[in-house]
Amino acid sequence: MSDKEVIEKITDFGKTLEKQISGSNPPKMTIPVRGFSNVSFDKTQNLLRLGSKTSNRNFLNIAHARKFMQTVLISEKCKEFVSRGKTASIRELYYQLKHTIADTKENTFEDQSESDPLIVDLETSLGVLREELHLKADDKGTLIGNIVIEDSGDTIDCSKLGRSGLSIPSIVEHYKFKKVTGDYILLIETGAMFDRLVEEQYHIKNNCIMVSTKGQAARGCRRLVNRLVSEKKIPTLMFTDGDPWGYYIYSVMKAGSMALAHESKRLGTPSIRFIGMTMTDIDEYGLTKVTEKLKDVDKKRINELLQYPWFQKKEWRTELLMMAEKGVRIEQQALASKSLEFVAEEYLPQKIKESKFLP
Repeated sequence: MSDKEVIEKITDFGKTLEKQISGSNPPKMTIPVRGFSNVSFDKTQNLLRLGSKTSNRNFLNIAHARKFMQTVLISEKCKEFVSRGKTASIRELYYQLKHTIADTKENTFEDQSESDPLIVDLETSLGVLREELHLKADDKGTLIGNIVIEDSGDTIDCSKLGRSGLSIPSIVEHYKFKKVTGDYILLIETGAMFDRLVEEQYHIKNNCIMVSTKGQAARGCRRLVNRLVSEKKIPTLMFTDGDPWGYYIYSVMKAGSMALAHESKRLGTPSIRFIGMTMTDIDEYGLTKVTEKLKDVDKKRINELLQYPWFQKKEWRTELLMMAEKGVRIEQQALASKSLEFVAEEYLPQKIKESKFLP
């Protein structure tokens, strides 16, 4: 969407509120409901979809008034950013808007946790993307391997970045993939495992592109993988901890998230397959003594995953139920109990050779 179109959408949003006030009607805004009750799983596309449920945010409702005011402030500031051709971080937006309201002791925002969800509300209600509102998050995620990227006229050969790799920005739409010769993408949950595989030169020896999500993947990382797969048709595998949190991180990369179901088509990559870690790895590789006991929060999360439609495939139910029965979880770093080289020289090559993947 062009900057002009975004400005028009924000302006129309303001005019609608103005018209309500001029007509002596209490101003209200309609916001799509974001949550489990309004998210469905498209089995054909293997993606989460946002439903049609909406809720109203009414200015004269004391429970809504603060969020109403904050949403209007955010929309006004975004219009300013777009008009000026400036892009701000979501942290900068928060600080630009945080102040004490005149003649009161009330602050517009107390914490960034108040502004972040409202940005997504604005995205969904206006039908625009955060990037189109000229907002970005902090960079999160790292890429290394046989891929050459053009970034605003500069050429970056990601196979020649030492051990550091390329920091993945929040906005990747400007990237041009000039040359992609890696045989596959390996997504890695933890930064520590990424560093281990870089030191073992896994990406060089196995001609792959490695991406560290560093926990739950940020939107920029998810979009980068989505673009690489859709534009270059490159196979992708994901390697996470063997716990409900790692499994959910995988599902977000693959099918999208409930909070951002409206962007699943841009952020989800249904063709991704899961390489590990799994509960069956514990016995197969003799890792029983290096497991971690499940905490109550882990057990609760397992039960939640078992309720999600996108975890109903037989293979995933088997893993989750086995995890609950064993009462343990297994981290990627547990493979170091075999040797520092084990994951790069045996675990991953063996699984790939035998196609031991989960859907």
